[in-house]
Amino acid sequence: MSDLPVSYEDVIEALPRVRSVLKPTALFEWSGLSELLGCNYFVKHENHQPVGAFKIRGGINLVSTLTDEERAAGILGCSTGNHGQSLAYAARKFGVECTIVVPAGINPGKCVAIRRLGAKLIEHGRDFDEARTYVETELAQSGLRYVHSANEPKLIAGVGSMTVEIFDELPDPDVILVPIGLGSGTASTCIVAKHLHPETQIIGVQAEGAPAVAMSWKNGQIGTDFPCNTWAEGVATRVPAEMTLGIMNELLDDVILVSDDEMRQAVYWLLEHTHNLAEGAGAATLAATWKERSRFTGKKVVGVLSGGNLDLATLPGILEQYRE
Repeated sequence: MSDLPVSYEDVIEALPRVRSVLKPTALFEWSGLSELLGCNYFVKHENHQPVGAFKIRGGINLVSTLTDEERAAGILGCSTGNHGQSLAYAARKFGVECTIVVPAGINPGKCVAIRRLGAKLIEHGRDFDEARTYVETELAQSGLRYVHSANEPKLIAGVGSMTVEIFDELPDPDVILVPIGLGSGTASTCIVAKHLHPETQIIGVQAEGAPAVAMSWKNGQIGTDFPCNTWAEGVATRVPAEMTLGIMNELLDDVILVSDDEMRQAVYWLLEHTHNLAEGAGAATLAATWKERSRFTGKKVVGVLSGGNLDLATLPGILEQYRE
């Protein structure tokens, strides 16, 4: 692990910066979900963050460590919503100008939230990777400090504070499941878990319709010829990130793919059993645990509820489809 771009020590260094702004989020075992799944199922409630998602941890760590020149120039990010909210929140906290590029037509609630936090919002492209290409080719010379949503050691280290909190409360989980968009959450979880309790299995979860990271991990190299067709924008990426994939290639134990319907069902179960609203990516870990529940029987399982920023226009359909 010494050759990795982010170390456990980097996470510990980031911890006081994150905790100066954010309180630890709850880790609850929900009896209804444990009964449903046949295991001791704990939910890490990153949906309780001020922007409704885990990525705020990385934004705070990175923006708080910018140089004076970078702060004066401002920051630039590309996002399907939660990374953008993270940067916008941190930028407002530390007095930095922020510009976020998002794909056209994404979750409107996330766009509203980014604007409310004071960032300039640009909509471009049909998906995350088209928006990212626009940022990296057309806006790269703008003078702004571009903050990639995964290839940033400070961002990964900040996100790792989430897993430190898990182990503070549950020192020996058998399994932690983390949704994969570009992998900052999964990679940082691997780094912390393999240091504190190497026996804990770390399993990433991605959408069947957007399996780029999962397939690249299984093949051991970055692939770019993958579809990106999923309702869950938080896991809707076509091209993996080199830094996080490299960490996962070394430390990740497994990946599970789930369907959009399985994620919608999990959104319903989380609302029913925990009274928490999850977005599709946030529900992916519960969907994966249900899908392969026989392998988790009797184990202590943590599912990261990475975000709660569901497009509310989709909620009536979910309730109608899954209400008994």
